Amino acid sequence: MDKEQIMNLISTKIKLVRVESGYTQDKMADILGISKKTLIQIEKGRVNASWAIVVATCAMFNESEVLQSTLGNDPLEVIATIAHDRIDSPKDKTMGGKVWWNEILKQGRFKLQQNVISKHYRILDEDGYRWYSSLDKNEALARLKEVNN
Repeated sequence: MDKEQIMNLISTKIKLVRVESGYTQDKMADILGISKKTLIQIEKGRVNASWAIVVATCAMFNESEVLQSTLGNDPLEVIATIAHDRIDSPKDKTMGGKVWWNEILKQGRFKLQQNVISKHYRILDEDGYRWYSSLDKNEALARLKEVNN
């Protein structure tokens, strides 16, 4: 996925996120820092949400079942990976990838996984901490080799 695809996808889900959260259009627009008119345009499919609105939506509603079923269990990880082209530092402990992830390769105390929805890759250590995320499989494989040396 790239920014454009994410913007298109999340634009189609904003109303579902709002309804799931029990918010009016006025409240949702206030939370996202946009006008009600802009929110209505997005919800009706007349315009797509900007990258900033998508990021705000994923940040403010990262526990949303709608977003998690769309991007996987950690929508912010997907957003950060796309924004930076990769994440390359030990990060928060994950749940290990039992639902949203396929294990691609295990080497030493690390494993490479691919998200079943967004298709991005990540490296986890044996304790479930994320060390790296990337959209590029070859980069992820190279990084897996590096962390094992």
